[in-house]
Amino acid sequence: MELVSFLSSFILVALFALASGIKVIREYERAVIFRLGRLVDTRGPGLIFVIPIIEKMERVDLRVVTMDIPPQEVITQDNIPVRIDGVLYFKITDPQKAMVAVEDYTFATKQLAQTSLRGVAGEATFDEILAEREKINDKLHEVIDVATDPWGIKVSNVEIKHVEIPENMQRAIARQAEAERVRRSKIILAEGEAQAAAKLKEAGDTLGADPIVLRYLEVLSEASKENSNTIIFPAQMMDVVNVLKDKLDRR
Repeated sequence: MELVSFLSSFILVALFALASGIKVIREYERAVIFRLGRLVDTRGPGLIFVIPIIEKMERVDLRVVTMDIPPQEVITQDNIPVRIDGVLYFKITDPQKAMVAVEDYTFATKQLAQTSLRGVAGEATFDEILAEREKINDKLHEVIDVATDPWGIKVSNVEIKHVEIPENMQRAIARQAEAERVRRSKIILAEGEAQAAAKLKEAGDTLGADPIVLRYLEVLSEASKENSNTIIFPAQMMDVVNVLKDKLDRR
């Protein structure tokens, strides 16, 4: 009787142990198996069996991980302090390396992203950070991807999200933008004056008059729209009047 009871207990324990070794691995997961501390293989997805006590399983998620890069204080190449943050996208391509080559691949990748962001941004000028962000993203992607490759990690994308600058620099940038708008408006005005001068020269050649006088007539036309009791006529205008009078008399 005691033997039967012992066998029953043994069978129950054995069945329980076998049941505890049955694992379900999802499609986006892999199971890294260690047998007595040694790396054996990678199993899954689906139903797998892990030998109780002898084998140990570590789950690895293969989906793309989105990681925020905390704001970093950076001094640009032209000695301007900025505060930059970003976002990093990566995934595990080799579960065995991710478990063996680095203690905590998520933490390690985050620290690497922070130091790389400071290094790459510090090698760029302030204008490059603002105007050539795509170029900096590409360089940052290359640096992090190369460093994480031995860990079985593939970086798919890195993006700078925000660039904060000191208040005094914001005012300087606003003044620079205003000066640029004034410069462009002056260039447009000068180009318009040059085209108008060319047309006045053609008209002067046709009428046999001084283009300066024709310009004055144009200004006089604009001035006549204003309420004024005094108008000054230059002496050269009489030549234009005489030319126009002759043309009218010939008709």
